[in-house]
Amino acid sequence: MKKVFADAQAALDGLVFDGMTLMAGGFGLCGIPENSIAALHKAGVKDLTVISNNCGVDGFGLGVLLDAKQIRKMISSYVGENKEFERQFLSGELELEFNPQGTLAERIRAGGAGIPGFFTKTGVGTLIAEGKEHREFDGETYIMETGLKADVSIVKAWKADPQGNLVFRKTARNFNPMMATAGKVTVAEVEEIVELGELNPDEIHTPGIFVQRLFVGSFEKRIEQRTIREREVA
Repeated sequence: MKKVFADAQAALDGLVFDGMTLMAGGFGLCGIPENSIAALHKAGVKDLTVISNNCGVDGFGLGVLLDAKQIRKMISSYVGENKEFERQFLSGELELEFNPQGTLAERIRAGGAGIPGFFTKTGVGTLIAEGKEHREFDGETYIMETGLKADVSIVKAWKADPQGNLVFRKTARNFNPMMATAGKVTVAEVEEIVELGELNPDEIHTPGIFVQRLFVGSFEKRIEQRTIREREVA
C-alpha cells in the first residue's frame, strides 16, 4: 500500500464528506495537524463532528474551521481559548459534548481498542452524569462512558517511515497516538520521513498498521500565550 502523499490535500482526497466525524490530535496548539486542518478548510467540508481536546484559538488551528461554520458539534474537554467558540455555543449555533479530560482520553483509547464502554467515578454527581448508566462496584458509584471512533483521524508526528510508523516529540505526543488508533482512516502529517529501518523499533509510538496515509508538512508551531519574565537588573 502506498502511504506517502505529496501534501495534505492529496492525503485527504476521497476521505472527507459533509457530516463526517473527525478526530484531530493536539493539546492547545501543541502537536496539532495544521496542514490537514487547512486542507479541510479549503475543501469546504461542513457539518463536522470534531473530537479534539480543544478547538484551537481564534483564527488558527481548528478555530479556522469554526470561523468558517464548518463544525456542527465539538466533543472536547477544554474550550477556554476561543471567543468564537463561546459565541457560537451561547447562541446555539454549535453543539458541545463536554468531557473531563481523562474521560475524553480514555473514550478515545477505548474506541481504538474496540471497547464499546467503560465505567468511571469521574463526573458522578455532576451534570456529566445525567442520563448515563450508574453502577456500583465495591460500594462506590460509577457512570458508564462510551468509546469514541471517527471516520478520519488527523494527527501530527515528528518522524515517520514509509510504512507509517510514527514517533512523536515530547509533549506533542498528547492525544495523537490514541487518536491514530480510533479512526477508520488515519492521516498523519510529519516533519520528516526517514528511510525504512532507520527508526528504532523500541522508540515507535504508533505502529504503521494504524496509519493509512502520511505526508511531510510545513509547520508554524504557534504559541497560544507567551509569558516573558522581565530581565533582572544586576
